[in-house]
Amino acid sequence: MRQYEPDRLTPVELAAVRRSLRSGRATMTRRSLMGGALALGGVGALSACGIPAAGKSQGGVSADDHSAQEKVVNFSNWPEYIDVDDSGKRHPTLDAFRERTGISVKYTEDINDNDEFFGKIQPQLAAGQDTGRDLIVLTDWLAARMIRLGYVQKLDASHLPHAFANLSEQFRSPDWDPGRAYSYPWQGISTVVAFNKKALGGVEVKSVSDLLDNPALKGRVGLLTEMRDTVGMTMLDMGLDPATFTDDDYDKVIARLQKAVDKGQIRRFTGNDYTSDLSKGDLAACVAWGGDIVQLQADNPDVAYVIPDSGYMTSTDNMLIPNKARHKTNAERLIDYYYEPEPAAQLAAYINYVSPVADVRPYLARIDKSAADNPLILPDKATQAKSHAFRSLSSKEETAYQQKFAKLTGA
Repeated sequence: MRQYEPDRLTPVELAAVRRSLRSGRATMTRRSLMGGALALGGVGALSACGIPAAGKSQGGVSADDHSAQEKVVNFSNWPEYIDVDDSGKRHPTLDAFRERTGISVKYTEDINDNDEFFGKIQPQLAAGQDTGRDLIVLTDWLAARMIRLGYVQKLDASHLPHAFANLSEQFRSPDWDPGRAYSYPWQGISTVVAFNKKALGGVEVKSVSDLLDNPALKGRVGLLTEMRDTVGMTMLDMGLDPATFTDDDYDKVIARLQKAVDKGQIRRFTGNDYTSDLSKGDLAACVAWGGDIVQLQADNPDVAYVIPDSGYMTSTDNMLIPNKARHKTNAERLIDYYYEPEPAAQLAAYINYVSPVADVRPYLARIDKSAADNPLILPDKATQAKSHAFRSLSSKEETAYQQKFAKLTGA
């Protein structure tokens, strides 16, 4: 991307540059690193190190709620995952929340990787202690684990009228949290097939099969190190359902990917660092994350994407309230606030990921019409209908599947 020159960029371009430079989704991201702990044994490995699971399988532990006396929310999130003003120091939506409610938000960008953060807070949660956080944002597979272990609190629906009414149908009832009893999405993440038109030189790319099988692309294809995205997109291409697959189905996908690796079709498996190679044309085509493509297209008209006829994978980063949080009601009010269309639009305009808020389009169009018209930010109904989510995994499956994928990728 071009040199970072704030005085020469539009607000949307500035948002894209800031996000491309952040540490949270850059080379060492939660997605490029998320396989690490799982490859070493996942939850079982952590328990073997003397960290016990919670004493229940579901349903969190509340504490005395000090929300009425202490007008604060302690909110942990990923770096550069919220709107920022021109100074780069203030968050306009949080400022507006404080002015309206009198509740201050202590906002900390201390989540750089799902497994790393889980390792940081699990000892306190397992011991029944307050983590010092009222609200955290975790990717869906770890959110599922937190719910399964009983580490997060059930939400009070009476405090979430906007969230209940405005949550997009696409995200309403994941199998790991039916009806959203414990979580609400912060943002959605779409996985698509991207390509560099100039590097393709006229070769057509419409599917994962084109990536894996077309000899014209040999050595110029990238796949993601995130197992759920690469395997999920390949499952769809093979006519399998990521929501209901079996062990045999998974092994068939790994075998197909291994064949592509063995014949030299795949250049490499990457985290977000594929963006530079795609923009330069070193990668002709790859599996990619939609938010990255929005950013790249602002600087390079050769970068394009396609949603295969077989569909695409979607995932979410989710807001949860950990056990023993001191300010549960305040945290629920903050969750609900981000499901009002105006704050949701401000957030989407800045970070360029999928807004989980229905009917936000006219509000976003007032800020940035191109963003409102972009299906990678606001999928229309036809696009939503092609989205698929990876089913939740048991601890045993999580470990076994990740180990097989790590062997495939050479991790």
